[in-house]
Amino acid sequence: MARSGPERTLRLTLAYDGTPFVGWQRQAEGISIQGLVEEALARIEGAPVTVVGAGRTDAGVHSCAQVASVRLTATIELATLARALNAMLPAEIRVTGVDEAPASFHARYSAVSKTYRYQIVNGPIAMPFEWRYAWHVGERLDVGRMGAAAALFEGEHDFSAFCATGSRVKTSVRHVSSSRLSCADAAAFRGCAWGLVAEDLPDTQRLVYEVKASGFLRHMVRAIVGTLVEIGAGRREPASIERAIRSGDRNDAGPTAPACGLWLVGVDY
Repeated sequence: MARSGPERTLRLTLAYDGTPFVGWQRQAEGISIQGLVEEALARIEGAPVTVVGAGRTDAGVHSCAQVASVRLTATIELATLARALNAMLPAEIRVTGVDEAPASFHARYSAVSKTYRYQIVNGPIAMPFEWRYAWHVGERLDVGRMGAAAALFEGEHDFSAFCATGSRVKTSVRHVSSSRLSCADAAAFRGCAWGLVAEDLPDTQRLVYEVKASGFLRHMVRAIVGTLVEIGAGRREPASIERAIRSGDRNDAGPTAPACGLWLVGVDY
């Protein structure tokens, strides 16, 4: 427990492997990333604290750039605070930065956009070092067809067809500023032990979908990816995207892709 002083607002930057957690947000059961960070900070503050994250990543979703805000009275230096938190947190969670922020800073409401990435290993074999961080799709996908379809998500649309059923939001309209899918070399993949991965596996391609928007609905990126994979496999036409956007019916879009391939990679303020 550190000495107390005037309350200050801090901005934390965190990276985590979401595999063993129920997600960022505290849940009635299970271990959450938010809960672990709050417990560690409470030991330093000497009182309960509330940590707010920029994005409420779901169970199994990863991040290399989650931003969180917290108010503390502890007088501990920022570099010392980062070291103390990393000493208390499990190895799957790392605090990569701690900065002073204005009192008005709120990690979620101050954000103007977020960027998510989804990783796919497309081929007959996925290396054992990849399963935590990418979706293994065995059937051959047409990357050009998927890339052209990905661009159709750009702009302001009602994404009701691409969110979890039963989601309660004021509006399902979101502005997507960038939606791109491309092939990536092994070194570009996040989270994988690429020094141990054979890059020349036969008939294997690694795909990266990256999307930037003003905000995201629950499962929105994963529903988009599930739709793109169906298009790449030839089971769906690109025009089905526009029909789904018009209808707002979840049944008109593709399946929800697994959580393991999804990463929060950027938050802009």
